[in-house]
This record gives sequence, C-alpha cells and structure tokens, in this order.
Amino acid sequence: MAEMKSTVNIQNFEDAEALPKPKSKVKEFVKKFTKRKTAVISFIFIVLLLLAAILGPYIAPYDASQADYSNLLQGPSAAHIWGTDEFGRDVFSRLLAGTRLSLASALSATIVGTALGILFGLIAGFYGGWIDSLIMRCCDILFSFPDILLAIAIVAILGPGMINVIIAVAVFTVPSFARIIRSATISVKESLYVEVARSIGCKNWRILWVHIFPGTIQSMIVNFTMRVGTAILAASSLSFLGFGANVTEPDWGAMLSQGRNYLNTAPHIVLFPGILIFLTVLAFNLLGDGLRDTLDPKMS
Repeated sequence: MAEMKSTVNIQNFEDAEALPKPKSKVKEFVKKFTKRKTAVISFIFIVLLLLAAILGPYIAPYDASQADYSNLLQGPSAAHIWGTDEFGRDVFSRLLAGTRLSLASALSATIVGTALGILFGLIAGFYGGWIDSLIMRCCDILFSFPDILLAIAIVAILGPGMINVIIAVAVFTVPSFARIIRSATISVKESLYVEVARSIGCKNWRILWVHIFPGTIQSMIVNFTMRVGTAILAASSLSFLGFGANVTEPDWGAMLSQGRNYLNTAPHIVLFPGILIFLTVLAFNLLGDGLRDTLDPKMS
C-alpha cells in the first residue's frame, strides 16, 4: 500500500514537472516587440536622442552660442560637419544643444497634459452623469479647434516664452487622454474585481487609483508615445513663428525660423534642423504603433 502511494506521488510529481511553466510577461513583451523592426529602430533612435540631450553640451565640438565671424554661412566641411549659420556658429553643436530644450519642452507638455487627461478621464468614466457630460463637452470644445491654432491662441494670450508654449501644448493634449482614459475606465469598472472591491467597502478613491487606473495604463502608454511627437512638432512650430524659444536659444524651431532667410545661399541651416524634427516625430509615431501592436492581445 505504501509502495503504491509512493508510486502515485512520483507520478504526480512527474506530471507537475511536465506542465508548461508560466511565461514571463516582460520576456513575452520583449519577444513580440523585437519582431517589429521599425519600432525597434525608432526606439534606438529615441534613446540616442535622449543621450544627446543629456550629453550634448559636453560632446559638442563647439560652443553652441559662440559666434565666429570668419566662418559665416559655411557649408558642411571637415571642420563643421553640418556647416555654420549666419553668425558662424556650428550647426551641429547647436542642434545637439537644442535637443535638450526641444525634448524637455515636448516631454514636459505631454506629461502635464497626460496627468490632467488621466484625472479628468477617470472622474468622467467612474462617476458618469452630469460630471461626465460636463468634462466631455469641454473636451469637445477643445477638439473643435485645430491643435496648432489652439496653441497659437493660448500663447498669444499668455505671451511668448517656453513656459507658455508648454502650457499651450499641454492644453490641447488633455482632451485626447481624457477620452481614451474615460473609455478604458468605463470598460474596467464593470470588471468582477472592481465589483468585489465595492462589495467589501473600498472607498471610491482607492477603487479609482488601485483597481481601475492600472487597467488604463496600456492605452495611456501608446497614446503618450504618439503625443510626444505631436508636442515636438507643435513646440517647434510655435518657436518658428516666434512664440517659443528666444532667437538666441538653440531650439530646433527657432533655428528653422532664422535659417529661412538664407535658403538660397545656405540651405543647410534649414535642412538639418528640418530633417531632425521629421525623424524625431516619425520615430515617436512608429514607436507608438509598435507598442500598440505589441500590447494588443489580438496581434501575434
């Protein structure tokens, strides 16, 4: 009898070992993400941009603000790989220095807009009723204006400057996040674990932030990545129009604005900042597409 029990236990142990082990979610995510080559390339490009933003002033071959009147409007050469501007300043060094300013303003605006959008979306989706109607109608009003036109109007009221640019870009970022988070909240709040949390007497704020908010993170990450690209484009456009960075600051949009007067004689002043803005916005959009496909359980 004891021998039979021992045999059964050994058999059960072998069956347990034969069961497939649960896969790590992180490893599964990395495996799926690396299949999307464009997203991986975009991610590498963005990492290099972030490194340039951090290390730019230290690795730049020249001082970004130092004028050299003996090398005005010089084309790309061994001494200045991307040429010089109308004051003889090295374009490559100014773009490196401007990476920090451009990314910092875009990320700051997106983070502020995301935080407010999450707050309004959670409140609208959780409470519903007149609160939901009020928040969504305000979002509809903001959606009725083109993003850049709304940003120009806000900066025109507040005045030029990078802080006001961040505020303007954050304002038109809020509605998209509010709608997405509201939709996710309405879906998640009907889940069984939320009903259980209500039944045991959890307070509304705990249900919102501990049980519902984690279920909206997937939608938030994808939208955040894409909105950073939009924020970079909007901030650069405002600087190009003279509402953003000071003309002496190495901002990508301001460099485009300064270089437009020299398109015929020194097109490189506009060419390289324009290419950098284009590639950065494209990289964030492609990364967002890759994250969306990776996080979507319907996509293999």
